Amino acid sequence: MKAVMVVGTTSHAGKSLLVAALCRIFARRQWRVTPFKGQNMALNSYVTAAGGEIGYAQAVQAWAAGVAPLVEMNPILLKPQGDMTSQLIMKGRAIANIRATQYYEEYFDRGWQVIRESLELLSHQFDMVVCEGAGSPAEINLKHRDLTNMRVAKHLNARTLLVVDIDRGGAFAHIIGTLELLDPDERALIKGFIINKFRGQKSILDPGLTWLEERTGIPVVGVIPWIDEVFPAEDSLDLLDRRSSNSHTDLNISVIRLPRISNFTDFDPLESETTVTVKYVSPKDQLGHPDAVILPGSKTTISDLQVLRKTGMAEAIKKYLVAGGTVMGVCGGFQMLGESIVDREGLEGQQGEFKGLGLLPLKTAIAPDKIARQRTVTSNYPQPGLPVSGYEIHQGITQMLESDLTKSLFDDPSLGMVNNSQSIWGTYLHGIFDNGAWRRAWLNHLRHQRGLQALPTGIPNYREHREALLDRLADTVEKHLDIKHILG
Repeated sequence: MKAVMVVGTTSHAGKSLLVAALCRIFARRQWRVTPFKGQNMALNSYVTAAGGEIGYAQAVQAWAAGVAPLVEMNPILLKPQGDMTSQLIMKGRAIANIRATQYYEEYFDRGWQVIRESLELLSHQFDMVVCEGAGSPAEINLKHRDLTNMRVAKHLNARTLLVVDIDRGGAFAHIIGTLELLDPDERALIKGFIINKFRGQKSILDPGLTWLEERTGIPVVGVIPWIDEVFPAEDSLDLLDRRSSNSHTDLNISVIRLPRISNFTDFDPLESETTVTVKYVSPKDQLGHPDAVILPGSKTTISDLQVLRKTGMAEAIKKYLVAGGTVMGVCGGFQMLGESIVDREGLEGQQGEFKGLGLLPLKTAIAPDKIARQRTVTSNYPQPGLPVSGYEIHQGITQMLESDLTKSLFDDPSLGMVNNSQSIWGTYLHGIFDNGAWRRAWLNHLRHQRGLQALPTGIPNYREHREALLDRLADTVEKHLDIKHILG
């Protein structure tokens, strides 16, 4: 299996997007290509057809390669939940909540074994792998226990590309410093530099590139321009830089940016709607008067619920509802809308029973076994009879209490409910807005409240928009990369 590795001088250098672009570029050339990230730390995840949980970025990269996501593409996933603790997921299954020291003491050797086994399995199905590193490969205090970067590159003897985000400044220092901190056998694998997120005039940059190549003996294989598109983000730091590209829109939707927000890729389809502005609002901010408020998923639902109370956002949401607003919750946000959340074993870090927002008649108990599966159901709201696909990832078991004031969101009552006035609803179904007809039906409900004309509902699902996005990404990257050199 031919191997290409993409590492970065820093986090957020653009590794995930470049891997996705390379997967699409190589797939177009008829390679059977797979993405791979040995260990990922992220709260955005996806459930494979077999029910395994992987990083959402690796799912996107698999779609870019034209293949179905597999757990072997991301054999280790760490989902931070505060207090230096993460949920450890290996080969798609949650196996422990552990502190960092415990992970490296008890799971390092096992993790490396799982990584090697996964690469071996992938080698029987694919003839090329495009690997993604994590953070920087030159963190000298962490290198001895780094499962993601040069250990994988050396194992595969991969042609390795070093990517730098020039928009943040210090690009040349980042590259030289990274090379200086790599071991000689690691440095020998670096076959090219990629300058990413370039906004300037290239003729001004060229003397620096010449100096860099003469100083290191390694070529610059690409200068990628700033790409002004909304791509699926790997973690919530990306949200701080995100600005809506839509202006003069009809609808404004606010997503509460919880401290442990997860799976906010759920809302990318809303951002693809040219008539909608999506704004991420800190619990400390003023809520204002948007057309809808969304409580997203959370890795630590109870502590994030407590943040809503402490900051006054919980009360602001209730006042917003009284004033005629619309509130929805997904997964952890759905649980928050209920009457209570019980965590008797302290699986999220706090034991006890905690009062919810009391907006929907349901109670949730946090359970040790995680539910992770793909689902296809039929909607009861906002338009009956629509097919809806998505996936569940949650550790809460929710009891829907009997009430004449609500009805089931889908033909499976366990997946969500809506109140009779249709002002409050919640669901366990991630990816719900990927369903084009359902998304438009819900937006039309909001538009009706504003006296706006309804939008057509006979539109494709979001995956077609994502495919076009990946094609545009690959077109741009391929235009500015020396693919022949990358392939060797």
